[in-house]
Amino acid sequence: MSSKDWIEKDYYAALGVEKSASSDEIKKAYRKLARESHPDHNPGDTGAEERFKTVSEAYAVLGDEKKRREYDEMRSLFGSGAFRRSARGAGQPGGVPFDVSDLFGGGAGGGDTRFGGGGFTDLFSSIFSGGGAARPRGPARGRDVETEVALDFEDAVRGVTLPLTLRAPGVCDTCHGNGAKPGTQPVACPVCHGAGVTTRNQGSFSFSEPCRNCQGVGTIVEEKCPECHGTGGVTKTRTLNVRFPAGVADGQRIRLAGRGEPGERGGSAGDLFVQVKVRPDELFGRTGDDLTLNVPITYAEAVLGTDLRVPTLDGTVTLRVPPGTPSGRVLRARGKGVVRKDGRAGDLLVTLDVVVPAKVSDEARAALETFAEQTPPAAREHLDARVRRFS
Repeated sequence: MSSKDWIEKDYYAALGVEKSASSDEIKKAYRKLARESHPDHNPGDTGAEERFKTVSEAYAVLGDEKKRREYDEMRSLFGSGAFRRSARGAGQPGGVPFDVSDLFGGGAGGGDTRFGGGGFTDLFSSIFSGGGAARPRGPARGRDVETEVALDFEDAVRGVTLPLTLRAPGVCDTCHGNGAKPGTQPVACPVCHGAGVTTRNQGSFSFSEPCRNCQGVGTIVEEKCPECHGTGGVTKTRTLNVRFPAGVADGQRIRLAGRGEPGERGGSAGDLFVQVKVRPDELFGRTGDDLTLNVPITYAEAVLGTDLRVPTLDGTVTLRVPPGTPSGRVLRARGKGVVRKDGRAGDLLVTLDVVVPAKVSDEARAALETFAEQTPPAAREHLDARVRRFS
């Protein structure tokens, strides 16, 4: 449907509801009418088919809160056809040679582009002068730049400052970004006289648009800089010292405001985004602000218990392994993880892995057999019944 349809068609009347109807009332009315006029229930009835299309089109607008709000605003502003009456009276006294379809790039085949994709409010802020007149574009902002940096695991945890070398557009050192030859300056555009916009009249309305001569900047460069050819920027190599905060995570982006490409002819620079890749560590892993570490222990240590010294990023800590510790148990060294922004730190989580030797000596085997004779069997009653079923 086109924007012209929104002005010409009364969707509330199509659904048989008041303008103040609630969303539930609109939905209920649509379902009733759609069921009554559905082509499957009215084979060969072209009138029913048209009614079905009408109520479906109406519900597509009124059933969507945003579309309904824009539809109501448009109908209210255009006074249910006041603009079209003026258009038809163009040859009469007081008539204005104006067609509403001109506003929407419409007419036949205008498509569903409502307001040029900018919404109802944007339409009138851009085409009517006075209060909502088009504004000069001004010098264009530079584009954002993105790069990637690989950090060692410990540098990411502790934080580090690294030099970052980029080959990308930068401010021209010859003209300092204004695009003009040294000794000269950009001058006011002779078409828009520095305003950055031009205005034309059509009937009772004034239409403003960015000046095509200066692209909305308001100035032109008569003598261009020989280095940047009037753009204000050149491609060059530059080195920045980038501070990566403690605890930066893999995949995180660091934003450096104003360190991207320079703006055209003195416009503000874009931003630099640094994508962080953290190299894995041979010992430690990371889960949020906690560091992780896997430590193997012997069967005897798990059974009898032991004091276990483990490394951290700041030295070592001793953790008590209680007797009867199963494989996979996690011990926690508090405050030995990643330091948070508020000064608090995560923990070091140590996962114990009981190692079963593939071979043992005769003495060890004899000792284990004695141990087995003196140790009650593991409780497997919940499995015995199922085993007996297959015996």
